[in-house]
Amino acid sequence: MTTTILAGHCDQHAASDGRLAAPRGPARAKQVVQIDCAGLRPVVVRPPLDEYLHKAWQRRHFVWADARARTLSESRRFLLGTTWLVLRPVLDASVYMVIFGLIMRSSRGVENFLGFLIIGVFLFRFTTGAVNAGSRSITSGRALVRSFSFPRIALPAAEITRQVLLFVPTLVAMLILVLLIPPGAQLTWRWLLLPLVLVLQLVLITGIVLLTARLVARVPDLSQMIGLGNRFWMYGSGVMFSFDRFIDQPAVLAIVKLNPMFQVLDISRDCLLYSRTPSLFSWAVLTTWAVLAFVVGLVYFWRGEETYGA
Repeated sequence: MTTTILAGHCDQHAASDGRLAAPRGPARAKQVVQIDCAGLRPVVVRPPLDEYLHKAWQRRHFVWADARARTLSESRRFLLGTTWLVLRPVLDASVYMVIFGLIMRSSRGVENFLGFLIIGVFLFRFTTGAVNAGSRSITSGRALVRSFSFPRIALPAAEITRQVLLFVPTLVAMLILVLLIPPGAQLTWRWLLLPLVLVLQLVLITGIVLLTARLVARVPDLSQMIGLGNRFWMYGSGVMFSFDRFIDQPAVLAIVKLNPMFQVLDISRDCLLYSRTPSLFSWAVLTTWAVLAFVVGLVYFWRGEETYGA
């Protein structure tokens, strides 16, 4: 005779007085035990958003330690270490210089094309690196999610922090190259606007990462499509060429300028290369996209909190 415990249906097929139910069936009778489920509660419960953000802030030391440890471990995998953080975008820029600057002659009509290309490649690489890695943060940390109770937003936050740490030497190299490579850029007060551009870019990236992290956690195959989407995004952001040369229709060009990464690159080039004050329209487009992406990504990720350990 076997005893079966039905935890999910505690009140079904049980004796009213709590004793074992009468055996049924001539061959192998089963006994059903009544279990009190009143004290059971889910391991992961989605708290209110303000409480959720407060708990996430309490894990900021974990986020920093995890990001820093993985940054150091990644740099130790190669003989040149952190030098590759600068070499990779420089090599990418060199390839694009040969293809778009020399072969396709896209440099014609673009003032200081090499600086134009360096800013585009370096800044866009930061975006794609953060989105690609951050979108897989939940799936790659599945074991941690299933073992401990903590706000799951700590995982994409740690990945974004790691990408920022990796980007710091790249940013320094970009500024040095822009200053030194002929014809060279001039230092003006507009360089002080660059941190604001980078903050808006980071807010935009964070929103996209939170959105894609939940999508990839639900459908892991989507991680393969994100790289393809980033490639389309790169060509639509004017990383290697200026749209002014190829598009002569104002309506189409206006649509292109609604791309937030186009505005990140355009504002950065105006500040660093051309000593031009970015227009209010450019700031408005970038700020709107950054805030919208962050709010939508945060709420969407938070609403899926109870599903990430499944």
